[in-house]
Amino acid sequence: MFNLKPLTYLCVLFLVACSSDNNENAYQPSFSKSNSQGKTVEYVFGVHPLHNPQRLHEVFSPLMTYLSKNIEDSVFKLEASRNYAAYDKKLYSSKFDFALPNPFQTVNAVKKGYIVFGKMADDENFRGIILVRKDSQIESIADLKGKIVSYPAPTALAATMMPQYYIQSHGVDVMKEVDNRYVGSQESSIMNVFLKHSVAGATWPFPWISLSRERPELAEQLVVKWQTDPLVNNGLVVKPEVPKAVVADVSSLLFNLHNTEEGRLILSRMELSSFEKASSDTYVPVQRFLENFSREVRPLN
Repeated sequence: MFNLKPLTYLCVLFLVACSSDNNENAYQPSFSKSNSQGKTVEYVFGVHPLHNPQRLHEVFSPLMTYLSKNIEDSVFKLEASRNYAAYDKKLYSSKFDFALPNPFQTVNAVKKGYIVFGKMADDENFRGIILVRKDSQIESIADLKGKIVSYPAPTALAATMMPQYYIQSHGVDVMKEVDNRYVGSQESSIMNVFLKHSVAGATWPFPWISLSRERPELAEQLVVKWQTDPLVNNGLVVKPEVPKAVVADVSSLLFNLHNTEEGRLILSRMELSSFEKASSDTYVPVQRFLENFSREVRPLN
């Protein structure tokens, strides 16, 4: 169903401390004012909650090592967030120098001054999926009426908004006839279905394939019942204050990852074929979707 490469779990090259409920605001990175004298500048790279913080570090820390190793006088530190709300707060307050937000967050980040310079490729895989138990009695969208459906967070585009729009467009008033539960993470949304806390759970292909590979019992008992049409994949944004030379170096390294063995190994952890160039114009289809979603499903703040 999905054109995804196998995920290879290898040892993490290095791990930086990730945020938690108790230290969400404790991490205060230091910056050198200039690297013209050979000083090292630290750049904070914020990736939105594709996974829980531990898994996010397993997937993305090798990329931070790669960038740090190949860009002189620069160190890139990954910062994970405990949930979407925490990530949004950091992103919209310009805490991140570089960021990988979802498309909804990308559109909002541009409004806050960030510049889009790239994106994840494989748009065909950026879609929502709705899981049910194989032994459930859920056969049609109408069967979700009055039932609990789990989602990661209200601002998760592929894993929440797109499935909710799908339900709405198939004859069920998703905000009135469905008991929507936002459970904090992709993994939690999946596990809620597995543990029978919800009759259906929304996510997107990457976390479902990753988690079900790690826990085969999930694939044995759950099934992808519905999937949405695809949309533009996650964006790469940068603060305008970051030197253009650094942005150029980061862009070159990211857009050429698929051309080296080391780069392909990094990409395989993300179930991704490549990164590619993009601009704010790339996300016009996302803006249209958000307008339709706001009008037909629920308003977006």
